[in-house]
Amino acid sequence: MNVTKIKFGTDGWRSIIGEDYTTQNVARVSEAVAVWLLENYDLPSVVLGHDCRFGGELFLQTAAKVFVKNGIAVKYAKGFVSTPMVSLGAVRYEASLGIVFTASHNPPGYNGYKLKAHYGGPLSPAKVQEIEDGIPDHANEYRDFTWEEVLETGLASSVDLEREYIDTVRNAFDLEAIQKSGVRLAFDAMYGAGQNVVRQILPDTKELHCEHNPSFKGQAPEPIAKNLQELSAFIKASKSIDCALATDGDADRIGLYDAKGEFVDSHHIILLLIHYLVKYKGMTGKVVTAFSCTPRIERMCKHYGLDHETVKIGFKYIAGIMVDEDVLLGGEESGGIAVKGHIPERDGIWMGLIIWEFMAKSGKTLDDLIEEVYEIVGAFKFERSDLYITEELKQTIIANCKANKYTSFGKYQVQRVETTDGFKFFFDDDRWLMIRPSGTEPVLRTYAEAPTLEEVREILRICEETITH
Repeated sequence: MNVTKIKFGTDGWRSIIGEDYTTQNVARVSEAVAVWLLENYDLPSVVLGHDCRFGGELFLQTAAKVFVKNGIAVKYAKGFVSTPMVSLGAVRYEASLGIVFTASHNPPGYNGYKLKAHYGGPLSPAKVQEIEDGIPDHANEYRDFTWEEVLETGLASSVDLEREYIDTVRNAFDLEAIQKSGVRLAFDAMYGAGQNVVRQILPDTKELHCEHNPSFKGQAPEPIAKNLQELSAFIKASKSIDCALATDGDADRIGLYDAKGEFVDSHHIILLLIHYLVKYKGMTGKVVTAFSCTPRIERMCKHYGLDHETVKIGFKYIAGIMVDEDVLLGGEESGGIAVKGHIPERDGIWMGLIIWEFMAKSGKTLDDLIEEVYEIVGAFKFERSDLYITEELKQTIIANCKANKYTSFGKYQVQRVETTDGFKFFFDDDRWLMIRPSGTEPVLRTYAEAPTLEEVREILRICEETITH
């Protein structure tokens, strides 16, 4: 019998439900986690939560059985919860680990297994590797153990992680100021695990896709423009929304829309957050961003006298620095952002609330605030295009990048290349293109920035033409 080799990627282990993502394989991973916990902690404990996907409760209970069999205390969320809720829960309950059964923004057929450290952020890559190296070929301990028997041991108890998260939000934000400001808001949960939060804290907010639908209507719950057409159309049709927030399947990533129904990318969001936290709230600290982010973040950091560091893609690299250093903001191009004063974890709703509070307190529109950012870093546009190509072609393109085969893309001459994580081709100070294989999906990602959207799309088109022919 072939044993599936389980590998943790950029952000946890993810696989297709019923193929590799089975109770047996979830139990194998949990067995490795249990052994690791017992080696590293005198009295280990875990906080468990699952998102809205198929089988969430089944997979959570499977893992809980393995932990309880190993004498490990379990606190589990009843019903679906977001990743930030579990990360916050790990801190609140002083757990050794938080575990989230989620495939985040992946298509509906997937599920996954995320490991969160005691500090409420991704477990370090070295420790994840230790667990991965210990995954056994089989795990049968859970099969003859009923859920009733698990509860009878007294080692497992339920906790209300959503309630605790909402209470934390209420204490951190001036929700009254947002309510009274007259700012008209919308929230698209993409059928994800953040769907219950906004209606409880800001009940006047218009809602889209805030009901339980494990198939996400067949749509990958990733908050990028091509997946949020309904939200954009809703804003344009209603003409009465000032800003809209969207979050992904496990609500750790943010998508944002302006009053015109136009997508506001993560680079702009990161710049807005730094601008607000420093200029308006008087906060300081280092800024850490992933390799795929705009160089304009560095420009803004220089403007405000902040240290800036670029790291490889994967929020775990940012979280590690946030735990050890005084970090104001850590962020990725894909919508995962964390800020000082909260856990070292991506949190889409939290970031959206900062922007909404910024609008409410300043009395300015989102466009006005973006103009303030442009005054510091210059106007720009950005877009990402995912190329679904054969593995063979993907490897050829990466080999060509490594061999410096691409010295120009059409009329765009490459001035320099950065290779921290992928290949970033700079044409001048305001234009660049990046090529990188995804760490979680079978795609080649291409990214571009330029002063206008037309030019961004032209660069992406020329890039695809150049590398696929």
